[in-house]
Amino acid sequence: MLFKQSPFISVLTLILIFSVSAWAENHHTKSPSFKSTQLSKQIYMLQGKGGNIALLKGEQGILLIDDDYKVMSEALKKQVAEFGGMDQLTYIINTHWHADHTQGNLTLGTHAQIVAHDNVRKLLSEKQSIKLFNMVSEPYPESALPSITYNQRMTLYFNGEQLNILHYPGGHTDGDSVVFFKKANIVHTGDLFFNGFFPFVDVDHGGNVLTMAANTQIILKQIDDKTQIIPGHGPLAKKADLQAFHDMLVGTAGEVQAMIDEGLKLPTIIKKGLSEKWQPWTKGFLSSEVWIGIVYESLIRKK
Repeated sequence: MLFKQSPFISVLTLILIFSVSAWAENHHTKSPSFKSTQLSKQIYMLQGKGGNIALLKGEQGILLIDDDYKVMSEALKKQVAEFGGMDQLTYIINTHWHADHTQGNLTLGTHAQIVAHDNVRKLLSEKQSIKLFNMVSEPYPESALPSITYNQRMTLYFNGEQLNILHYPGGHTDGDSVVFFKKANIVHTGDLFFNGFFPFVDVDHGGNVLTMAANTQIILKQIDDKTQIIPGHGPLAKKADLQAFHDMLVGTAGEVQAMIDEGLKLPTIIKKGLSEKWQPWTKGFLSSEVWIGIVYESLIRKK
């Protein structure tokens, strides 16, 4: 479990559930659809209900990075039809195992080879749960599991583009992949980057705020000011946005650690709160209270 069960933590869970519901109501239309943004001649960013999707089209077919919730699959199929149709879908890359990035596998997996880190196949093969979201994921059928997996890095040459797929362990989960489009200078970070708001960090499945900060620092060294960044959630970003996200991770973790060093316990730390400068980061689906809890758990487990 992300948090030890207690009446206090139950309150945190209720805060999160309310926050997620309000965020979903404000950010998603009732009729499933995708917003498409062209980033290059061949690459598009699709935004639906779940994680952001990248689409690469060309003579060899269509490649997707992530494929949203199952409820979005029909809308995604319609979107793919605009680029040639499902019979052109060749590859799907899953950046990690969470349902908002992989449930489309259940529908689209019969049309394409699914690529992911070794740990993603393992997790999707088994029943999983995220207590904080009250979410249970049943094992995926074989057709929805990654058929091509890797351990540290792999390269895929497709439609004249070189895709470098790298594993950054222990940040959001233990199976995170970041995909670099070398020629186009575009990168899909998966949920190692939430642009503009506090991220969910899956501590129970190998994630940690400190490692997420370290991983984003590595990515920052691999890109430039012209790089277009597709975050796991949030609007299209530039290097400065990723830098701000990294600084927030380091800054908030530092504040929580300082309170831990004073001997304060989690309830008192949450009551004391973070500096006012981090307030804008609550505009997503996590409140400061829940974020403090995730940071606290990351710091405790890191020790």
